[in-house]
Amino acid sequence: MTGVSEYHLPKGTCADGPYDLLVTPETAGWGYSGLRILTLKPGEAHVLSTGDCECLVLPLTGSCTVTTDGKAFELTGRKGVFASATDFAYLPRESEALISSADGGRFALPSARTERGGLPARYGRKEDVPVELRGAGACSRQVNNYCLPGSFDAENLLVCEVLTPGGNWSSYPPHKHDEARTDDAGNPVESELEEIYYFEVSGGESGFGYQRVYGTDERPIDVLAEIRSGDTVLIPHGWHGPSIAAPGYDLYYLNVMAGPGQDRAWLICDDPAHCWVRTTWDSQDIDDRLPFGAEETE
Repeated sequence: MTGVSEYHLPKGTCADGPYDLLVTPETAGWGYSGLRILTLKPGEAHVLSTGDCECLVLPLTGSCTVTTDGKAFELTGRKGVFASATDFAYLPRESEALISSADGGRFALPSARTERGGLPARYGRKEDVPVELRGAGACSRQVNNYCLPGSFDAENLLVCEVLTPGGNWSSYPPHKHDEARTDDAGNPVESELEEIYYFEVSGGESGFGYQRVYGTDERPIDVLAEIRSGDTVLIPHGWHGPSIAAPGYDLYYLNVMAGPGQDRAWLICDDPAHCWVRTTWDSQDIDDRLPFGAEETE
């Protein structure tokens, strides 16, 4: 394993009780972002208390029923993260939900600490999830925008997932969002967000990829992690990217972001040394292996 650090959490190293992964603001050493991965066997159920966090129930594989405050949300889910986007459920802070699965499955529970709680529990349709093809050439990737401004309302939580064909680079050019900044005219250009990357890789135990995180002179951080299915990388600050899919192994990651800003915004700043790469995409085609799961809808 390359580059194991306090920010790279290999599969199983942060398991706790019913959770294959448990990252809270306290365990991460920051203030807002969290993620749990829950596996349920056929017929099993789990009671989730959100506490001071809002949360999504987002199937990775399988389906479930989310029951809360007298409402039952039937999540059809999906066969796997590369098969399609999925439907999901939103839970506000200070709520309790029963997650039950007749056939079993694995479920991501991304969360964000928030002092507000005005939004109700509700269902997010798969058909309403914006699916974006980003980049071009060897930087082509797919982004499923579940819970971002303009796609789904939340208090502080931002959630998307990125799927990268084998041999491609994503989260590139490297970028950061670790300070609230405005331009000379006072327009916001960067927001302060903590971020969690949770990875899955095709190819079973053989599948792998790489994740790079590096800091500024004022705030150093240095991560080069060989990642496999079930691994997590924490990004408290600094430039992050690329996320590299090894040839032959498609790469998936779930991004969970939250921060102290009053406005829920995802504003990034590219590393000036590499931002020119974006200009090369105009002359390249998007990888024809995208979107993932297209054959299932034809």
